[in-house]
Amino acid sequence: MASDHSPTGLVEFIAKAIVNNPDAVVVTEVDDGQTLELETDAEDRGRVIGRQGRVAKAIRAVLGASRDGADCRLDIVD
Repeated sequence: MASDHSPTGLVEFIAKAIVNNPDAVVVTEVDDGQTLELETDAEDRGRVIGRQGRVAKAIRAVLGASRDGADCRLDIVD
């Protein structure tokens, strides 16, 4: 896992808590850390997105509320 105080570590921690296959969770930084890409197992993608995108919105809200992740954008990759 990435450092506990990084936006990457925060998103990884939340995603691993939600999915059934936490070993498949990969969070990468793009654009000098301005964009985070979240990759999961194909079967777990729906869990991370949630109904009508509610879980994804909640993850983005937590990321935006954190001190280090306020300027980051989260993309969920197919």
